[in-house]
Parts: sequence; structure tokens; C-alpha cells
Amino acid sequence: MKRNKVIVIGAGFAGLQFLQSIEKDRFDILLIDRLNHHQFQPLFYQVATSQLEPSSISFPLRHIFQDRKDIRIRMTSVRKILHEEHLIRTDIGDFPYDFLIIATGAQTNFYGNKEIATHALKLKTTHEAITIRNTVLTNFERLLSTTDEEEKKRMLNIIIVGAGPTGVELSGAFAEIKKYVLPKDFQRIDFSRLRVILIEGGAEPLSAMSAESRKASAVYIKELGVELMLNTTVSSYDGKKVVLSDGKEIPSSLVIWAAGVTGNWLDGIAEDMRSKGNRIAVDRLNQVQGMHGVYAVGDIAYMETPLYPKGLPQLANVAINQAQNLAKNLKKDADINDWKAYEYKDLGSMATIGRNKAVVDLPFVKFKGYFAWFVWMFLHLMLILRVKNKLIIFINWTSNYFTRNSSLRLILSEKEDEF
Repeated sequence: MKRNKVIVIGAGFAGLQFLQSIEKDRFDILLIDRLNHHQFQPLFYQVATSQLEPSSISFPLRHIFQDRKDIRIRMTSVRKILHEEHLIRTDIGDFPYDFLIIATGAQTNFYGNKEIATHALKLKTTHEAITIRNTVLTNFERLLSTTDEEEKKRMLNIIIVGAGPTGVELSGAFAEIKKYVLPKDFQRIDFSRLRVILIEGGAEPLSAMSAESRKASAVYIKELGVELMLNTTVSSYDGKKVVLSDGKEIPSSLVIWAAGVTGNWLDGIAEDMRSKGNRIAVDRLNQVQGMHGVYAVGDIAYMETPLYPKGLPQLANVAINQAQNLAKNLKKDADINDWKAYEYKDLGSMATIGRNKAVVDLPFVKFKGYFAWFVWMFLHLMLILRVKNKLIIFINWTSNYFTRNSSLRLILSEKEDEF
């Protein structure tokens, strides 16, 4: 019996959840991604700060779906959607579809500043997390031998731009390893000179959370010794100095950009479907308007609903639940008019700033401190895919909690075999 062809582009939270929710052996499914693994983005910052190994939060796609004979996987990039022909064009050829699921997610938004994009580091992939880890550790190795005072100043300033969850969690983690870990490794470096600077264009960190959480996070950040600069933006960064909106300059050889995201747009989608944030406008069924059989889910999808007339937030919960709803709808043989429209139910948000320091916003209660930190750890641990990875992360977290240390500070260089 001939089965409809379903193509899923992207194996992030939305794409993975759709595949895990879709009826087995009902469709002929092709998964396309530029990587061969799923990445657990909420813990990228722990890889960047040497608290977790990359393998703990990265999951090979072929292992995840090795028991699904109805799913094929191809590692490539999509160049164009040819909707009239019901084809997608990739680097390895064209593939036909009956249903196309776009789950391409989002990438770092540098707001058109090419200089900053060239020199700043970002944190949207496991590889980028490793790059940050390598850069930080390499800088401290160089500090031991350099005699150039200007270069020392640059290497002793770690700057994070954007005080959303990623920026807040990164700055807190760097502040803690500055205090408890790095002085033991690099005993000849004066870490009182190391500055961790968090720059935010708004009036408070964690602007999407409640007033209580915003206030508590600002207190926690300052308690950890992070320099919090509010109502400040970055005008330029040339790899050596950051120029702020007020004209001030800060020397730095490490700037991490966490100040926003933009959708991973695909060629072939009508321009009038491009919404704010470079996202694809979809209806309540996640269908791309004007493209029958083409759906967008997760961060790339812009959906307005009665509860969210300005568009749904770009959160993992939204991506997961949209994907589940679409998979359930596709199981139905009924007309699309009988499909269930999606509406997001806010389950809450949370962020951790450091050891015993976190904030949690739930629909019915808000809390902070040690209990919030424990809830944050528990929920993130439960979202990890494999039992083995859950155990590895739990062991690492337990060890780090009691020793305030880890043995994961490896510089992975392409020149390891050279002397």
C-alpha cells in the first residue's frame, strides 16, 4: 500500500517531538538535518563552562530512530522549497513530499551588524559551546606567558551580551568557576582582575519573566560578582574592544552574543509569509498560509491565537506541544476542517543563575532560591532523552555540587599532534 511521503526539516525539539508522536508505519518519512544528532539546547551553557561533556546532551539521530523502519535520515542542507512540484531541493538532490514539516528553529540574531557577527561567539549548537570552552581555557593558558598588558586586559574581560536565560545562566556559571575552579588550575593568575560582564539593553534581566523573578535574578547576579550593565547596548566589537551605546569602551578578547534570535528562513516560501523575527506565518493548525500540506512548528513558526494575539513565545514547550498537536491531526483521515486548532497553555518558565540560585514562574506560584534551583535541575534532567545520559548528568551535577569542581576542562584542538 502506497504511503504518503512526509518530510521533516530539522531535528530540534519540534522536529524530534513530531517524529516521536506520529503514528508508526503510517507514512514514508524523511528527516533532513545539517547535523547527525539532536542537541539539548538548555544545557549548552554547561558545556561552554566545562560542567558537562558535549556527549551528555547530544543524541545521534540514527540511534534514536534505529527501530523506526518508516523513517529515513539524510544529513544535508535544504536549498529551496519547490511547492508547485511538491519537492524540496537539497545539496544531495531533490525529494518529493505530500506533507512538509518545517522545524528549522532559529539562529543567533546580530541585527545586521557584520562586524559583531564576525568576532563575537554564539551559543546555538554543541560545537559553538565547545568553541567557547576552548577559547576561555586557551586565553588563560596564554595569560601565563604573555607580557603584553593590553592583551592581558582583553583576556581578563569575559563579556556576555543579552540578559535572557542564556546570558544569565552563562554569566552565573562563569562567576562561579572564577571563584572556585580556575584559581586552583591557574595558581599564578590573579583572578581578582577577571571581570564577568553582562550587558542588557533593557531595564532588567530576564525581561520575559515576572517582576519578582527579574528582581531576584538581578540580586543573584550581583551577589556572584557579575557586573550587570542595564539599559546598555553594544555598538561595535572588532575582536579587541567593545564599544557601548554611551561611547564607553571595554577591552575584551571574548564576547558571547546572546541578545536575540532570528528564524532560519527557507527559500521558496512567499515573502508575505515572513513575520517578525524572520518567522513563518502559520494558522492555528500550523499550516503555512497559501501552501497546502506545508506546516511550520517551533521557533520558526509565528502563530497568533486569542490568548497570544502578538504571537506565541519561542519556547521549548510551545515547540513540543505544537508538534504533538500536528502529529495527532495528521493521524486523522477526516477533513482538515475537523483538525484541532492549537492554543498554548503557559506551564511556566525558569532560569538558574548559579549554585542554589534560581527563579521559577508557574501559573499559580512563583518562587526562588534553593528549591527553585532543585526544581530547575529535576525538570531539565527529566527532559534528557536517554536514561544513561540522565545518570551521567546527575553524577556530574552531584559531584560538582559537593566538590565545586569538575575534570572536564579540555581544550580540543585540531593541532593536538603537533609540537
